[in-house]
Amino acid sequence: MPKIKEISRIEAFSDAVFALSATLLVVSLEVPDSFAELLHSLYGFIAFAFSFAMLIFIWSQHNAFFRRYNLQDSATIFYNSILLFVVLFYVYPLKYISIGFVSSFFKFESTSPIISTITELKQLFLVYGLGFIFVFLSFFLLYRHALSKATELQLTEQEIFDVRTYLEYHLIFVFVGLISVLLTILNVGILFALPGWIYGLLGPLLYWHGRYRHKKMQAHFNLK
Repeated sequence: MPKIKEISRIEAFSDAVFALSATLLVVSLEVPDSFAELLHSLYGFIAFAFSFAMLIFIWSQHNAFFRRYNLQDSATIFYNSILLFVVLFYVYPLKYISIGFVSSFFKFESTSPIISTITELKQLFLVYGLGFIFVFLSFFLLYRHALSKATELQLTEQEIFDVRTYLEYHLIFVFVGLISVLLTILNVGILFALPGWIYGLLGPLLYWHGRYRHKKMQAHFNLK
């Protein structure tokens, strides 16, 4: 039976930060005083579900890295600290974007809209995009550091191939985030929320990347 790796202090501290981030997503919700307010709050719950799912995805990527590589050196702490700092910064833009998406998708109009002008919408896309970029850029730096420690970690050829795959995987997120930020800066499609919808590119790009790396792995290791 394989030995279960103990949770390091880095992981324990990181989990506490992620837990705080999840709390910040919902802490402002109040108990409704009437049935009408209850129905109104359901839209907030849907928005919370979207933002919470994204936060869990980021946490799962973080957990996967530390399950794969037992790194606790100063460089790992530094890159991980950047990631946690950005995650805390990213929480509120994520929440606002989720509320906006739910409002537009379900044709729900809030009595006190968060965004009231195109300029504010542009600023929200910009802040969200920069947070998104730096979150996944932090993962890229962590995996690049793991690759530099391949000998120390005693990584096999297959595991080194996997690290390179994870590097490219997270660069796709950075690339899409950069497109969103560029569209925002150039004022392209702001009125139609194009900088937000552009994140839909992640699905086909990640699917293509998965197939590409799988074929490359089969060719490299002579697998059938």
